[in-house]
Amino acid sequence: MAFHSWLLVITFVLSMGFHCELAGARGHRQLLQSLEATNDGVCTAVVSPQGYECQEYEVKTQDGYILTMHRIPQGRGGGSPGKRQPVLLQHGLLMDGLTWLLNPPQQSLAFVLADNGFDVWITHGRRTRWSRRHESLDASNPAYWAWSWDELASYDLPATVGFVFQKTGQKLHYVGHSMGTLTALSAFSEGKLVNMIKSAALLSPVAYLTYMATPIGAAAASAFSGEVRTNHYLLLIYLRPVLPVGTQFLESVCAMPEVNCYDFMASLTGPNCCLNYSTVDIFLKYELEPTSVRTLVHFSQTFRRGVIAKYDYESSMANMAAYGKSSPPEYHMSNITHDLPLLLSYGGGDMLSDVKDVQLLLNDLSNHDADKLVAQLVKEYAHMDFVMAVNAKQLVYDGLIAFFNKHS
Repeated sequence: MAFHSWLLVITFVLSMGFHCELAGARGHRQLLQSLEATNDGVCTAVVSPQGYECQEYEVKTQDGYILTMHRIPQGRGGGSPGKRQPVLLQHGLLMDGLTWLLNPPQQSLAFVLADNGFDVWITHGRRTRWSRRHESLDASNPAYWAWSWDELASYDLPATVGFVFQKTGQKLHYVGHSMGTLTALSAFSEGKLVNMIKSAALLSPVAYLTYMATPIGAAAASAFSGEVRTNHYLLLIYLRPVLPVGTQFLESVCAMPEVNCYDFMASLTGPNCCLNYSTVDIFLKYELEPTSVRTLVHFSQTFRRGVIAKYDYESSMANMAAYGKSSPPEYHMSNITHDLPLLLSYGGGDMLSDVKDVQLLLNDLSNHDADKLVAQLVKEYAHMDFVMAVNAKQLVYDGLIAFFNKHS
């Protein structure tokens, strides 16, 4: 299938929502709906109504993007005075910081951490709903979109981590999900940020994509090739559009063997075991965010080539200008400092972060200090369970908190 067609398919699939609702999450759903109805911010619409203190900050990256961060400095009951250990939460691809707030407080990681004595900082990556501004560029300018996940590792993370480090005067714990793990690992492999990080918990860790089995992801990654080489700004992909979807188009999409029209989330991420369908509905309606075409191309390169490297401009001259060499340099995960505490929690049913790809990453980390590396396989989990499952606190978050406390 042609590149343009795959963009349409991905956009259509991701823009579709589920519309079944469970009463248990209805109140929290109404809070999230107020984001759209009133244009209230995250603090006013989502966090404060749950009884938590909330603060909002802006951080500017070195390349001019203005990022919003939200802070939950303490739990719902307040807590004892004194400094609390800061934790930064970094979302994944096509998401923003609401990732950590989608479920009710007893199930959402941001609230769980706050209630367990942590100072919680939530990031919103460039061009997501809360971080759309740039100091000089407008989104209609192709230069605004001239970035891949390289820039997230080189600019966004240093800006947000550095801000929390300076604001609190403490090293911080880091939690990343999906692409939020890849950007952190890439930065760590180049010796960046490690002087400000106490430990890192990587949920659904993404590094290698060799065995990625999600039908939509694998097919789309294979399609991102020739046409993109000639025009890196060919299209801006918005994943919450209003599309003129006709019956014939619907039938053609659903007839594709790679697409399961009865379970879009499973087609994208693998069979998530433990999601509240009301939360899935909220996620697909409010949470899907735009990204740059270059980011998708970069993931496609990683999938097709089997190595973790910087973005390939598909031109020796362009690569030479960017990197001083004709091909993009690789990220070597084995270069990550061996005494940085790392927790990798991954799912047996994850088709984006396949178990075999996680094992390739663990092989790279084979010389890591044994007491500083923890790998947890949750057999029944797929990609989104780690941030949305109703039982994630019991299966993942309690262990994550124990890991942080051990390395505080």
